[in-house]
Formats: sequence, structure tokens, C-alpha cells
Amino acid sequence: MTDPLALRFGREYSAGDVLFREGDPGAEMYVIQSGRIQLFKRVGAGERTVATLGRGEFLGEMAILNGKPRTATAVVREPARCLVLDGATLEQMIVHSPEIAVVLVRKLAQRLDSAGEMIQMLLTPDPQARVLLALKRHAESFGEAPETGAGGAGPAGTSVRIRLSKESLALEVGTDVARTRDVLGRLHRLGIATEDPNATEMTLDLARLLEFMEFLENPRKRGA
Repeated sequence: MTDPLALRFGREYSAGDVLFREGDPGAEMYVIQSGRIQLFKRVGAGERTVATLGRGEFLGEMAILNGKPRTATAVVREPARCLVLDGATLEQMIVHSPEIAVVLVRKLAQRLDSAGEMIQMLLTPDPQARVLLALKRHAESFGEAPETGAGGAGPAGTSVRIRLSKESLALEVGTDVARTRDVLGRLHRLGIATEDPNATEMTLDLARLLEFMEFLENPRKRGA
């Protein structure tokens, strides 16, 4: 059966399409039904990846909730289909379906936490620590369960798949790809991370990543 929401509000996008740019006015939000969309934010003379979003995620909601300009640029990385909703439509959906309001509030709270973690990451002088903090942020805020039968780090329930390449990760944390590759190589040897063959995503054992980060932060454990 065809989804009536998709028929009414669905739009198709190709890889490379720009949904909106940072600083633009915005009157619509996007709910991703398929594909992958990357968010960038200007930092100095360059750009940093803020998030890579997939199915079930939404973006652009702040522009219609507070009437302010877009806070990031959204680029389609894989062919995508989205529900495109304006403010009036979102308001009607919330009025008639409180579950939607609950999901929206939870997502917004999650993103506030993620923003705080990003600030902490950017203020950290150690490049290795920035890479680890970025991996933690992506896993906790945007991670997905690994596909059934796919190989991955850690036992079931602790593995998280994130859509992030070494190049995007290096750009986000402000370090070079070689250093980022070294950190990921160490995580691979420890069984904390594995990469997919096309190197556009990786699987993390989040529990072991957190343990490893705690170990690095505690000098007494390192000296034991």
C-alpha cells in the first residue's frame, strides 16, 4: 500500500543536491525516508561536518520552529527521498498525533547534547582525543544498528554503525587524514572499530570505545 504522506509530501533528490545553505531563510523541514544527507557548518575559512543523517532522521526543523536562518548546509550524499513539511503542516501533525511531538522533543534534546559534545571536541588540543570524541558523538547521536549478518566490532547490542569516512572525520576534527587513519588503525587492532569495504562507514563497539577513552584519561590505569 502506498504511503499517503509520501504521495503528498515526498520528494526525490540526487547525490550532490543542496537542500539548503547556512544562513538561508527556511520554511521547510525534511524527514529522511531513504538515502543519506550530510550537514556542514562554516568554521573559519573552511567547513566542518556536523552530522551525517539517514533514514528516520529529520533536519531543518529549527528554521520553522524559531524563524531563524539555516544554521548549516545540507548536501545529499546518496540518492534520497524525503518528506518535505512546512510549519503549518508540522503543526497540524503535532496536534493530531502527540507521538510526533514526543519524537521531535527527544530528537531536539539529543541534538543539544550533541552540540555540547562538539564544543568540547573542538576545544580539545590533542588530535587523537578529538578523533575519539567525534566518533563517540556520531555513534551516540547518529549511529544505526548494524545490518543483520554484517561483521562488526563487539557483541550484539553494543555495536553501532556510523556513516563517516576517514576524510570527513579528519575535516570535522581539524586534523590530517594520516593522523586520523592512525587512530582508526589502533581502534581496529583493539577490536573497537571496523570499516566497510568502500570506507564510507564504520562499525564501532561503543561500550569498548568508552572504556578505551576512560583508560586514556586515567593516568593511574595506564601506569598499572
